[in-house]
Amino acid sequence: MIEISELEQRAAGHAALGDPIRLAMVDELLLGDRSPGELGQAFNLSSNLLAHHLKVLQDAALITRARSESDRRRSYVRLLPDTLAGLTPTPSIPMAAERVVFVCTHNSARSQLAAALWGRRSHLPAASAGTEPAAHVHPRALSTARRHRLRLQPRGTAHVGDTVRAGDLVVAVCDSAYEHLPARPPLHWSVPDPVPADTDDAFERAYTDLSGRVDRLATALTPAVIPVEHHRPAKDTP
Repeated sequence: MIEISELEQRAAGHAALGDPIRLAMVDELLLGDRSPGELGQAFNLSSNLLAHHLKVLQDAALITRARSESDRRRSYVRLLPDTLAGLTPTPSIPMAAERVVFVCTHNSARSQLAAALWGRRSHLPAASAGTEPAAHVHPRALSTARRHRLRLQPRGTAHVGDTVRAGDLVVAVCDSAYEHLPARPPLHWSVPDPVPADTDDAFERAYTDLSGRVDRLATALTPAVIPVEHHRPAKDTP
């Protein structure tokens, strides 16, 4: 769970960057340091207004100021990139899993593409399944996968009841699966079904949506620690 103090710090950072001048100052400092005078000149600010903006940024821990080693009468403003990076939204709860299982209704398109994308993005194992699996993977899902150099098995569909096991993180990639699974999965991606439209564009939109979501989850997910017993080889029987 995210600490309130951390949320308050992030909120202060976002509030500081809510002013166009301060946001432009951060852009200016992204690749190099500037003196206060240089910033004031760049943005045509009076000394009082410049001091106000710099104080807000410093109070939000977005910048720091230090004296010149050459001329102690001078000072330079430096961006604190760690604080800036910390403004990115983070999961509200820590997540860990031994495997990720992507589920949709027919296991013929979205869940298949999600599992294939995951295999390219993470070393953590993945699988896909459906609540009412079709006999085969949708032809346009196969062609979409080929365009993006992903591998799908044409008849590789499976039922969720035969697939999900303890330690899995279940991700419902369609509304129907999320609403009809006996136990609500912890994650739900409301990805529009491309099958009714049955066009390359619809499947590409689903692919793009899933790709971004997979990237975000792969960054946030921690592999679960598997008990030692799972790794021990079976003893030879005499």
